[in-house]
Amino acid sequence: MRFFIVFIAIVVMDELRAIKYFLKVAETGSFTEAAHYFNVPPSSLSRRVSDLEADLNTTLLHRTTRVVKLTEVGKLYYQQTLDIYQQLHDAKEIVRSHNTEPQGLLRISSLVSFGERRLLPLLDEFNRQYPKVILDVTLSDELAVFSRDEADIAIRGGYAPNERVVAVPLLSNKFYLVASPKYIERYGTPKNIDDWQHHKAICFKGPSGTLPWLMQQQGQWKKVAIEPIAMSNNVPWLVSKAVNAEGILLAPRWCIQPNIESEELVELGIKPELFVRPSSDAGSIYLLYQKQQYQQAKIKAAVDFLTERLKGSL
Repeated sequence: MRFFIVFIAIVVMDELRAIKYFLKVAETGSFTEAAHYFNVPPSSLSRRVSDLEADLNTTLLHRTTRVVKLTEVGKLYYQQTLDIYQQLHDAKEIVRSHNTEPQGLLRISSLVSFGERRLLPLLDEFNRQYPKVILDVTLSDELAVFSRDEADIAIRGGYAPNERVVAVPLLSNKFYLVASPKYIERYGTPKNIDDWQHHKAICFKGPSGTLPWLMQQQGQWKKVAIEPIAMSNNVPWLVSKAVNAEGILLAPRWCIQPNIESEELVELGIKPELFVRPSSDAGSIYLLYQKQQYQQAKIKAAVDFLTERLKGSL
């Protein structure tokens, strides 16, 4: 009986390994890359996947000399097994980290500007508090992907509703017009939409390009005709240009609060207000994580720490 149980366990483990190999081949489109990832011979990995196909009596992958693609049934199998494998992976991590101190690799993805301005300084403090956590931080304005190879925690402006993802609002993402006192003294303050042709603009750039400046008049959204003198997703550079009286900056308060407090920049109380999106709802900066992963010690520690330090801090 014991031999039979051991045999069944080995069979199950072999099948799980084959599924793991299949998922990586599907993601990379290459047996060679998948084999390199798992540090196994490509022939061994290919044989495992072929055995999986034989056991299922179907073809999961189209193989050519240049690329490997999922078949129609392979796409269905990929989606189902990916969810199952992710749950097994999460369950293992929860068991490992139960009643243990936070440790291991923690992958954090953040908006570029927010990461530079607010997140990275805090992570130095987090590392001193939890020295066994290894931080892998990526700054990107692209949509974060929650998987075992992408991110454990993400910080983004706005979020796509998903029942498996928890979104904790941290800060308002409302944009404010600011300029240096020297700029105002030299060029004055724009009074209406037509005045903007006489002023210089310092603009944020998102993943889809430069963010337009919008103004609402008589219930209609109008694009303000600005003359950009600089465009970037690098906050320190844009703020420095505003401080140096090179133009007017439209930026979230979390970007410019220290410069307002030091009186290097002042808010321009212009009416009607300007926005970078056609809505009076400015949205928020959110901390995102997968609900089922919160019990992992490293993720719970990071979520609690960042929420405490950032939520409503402005």
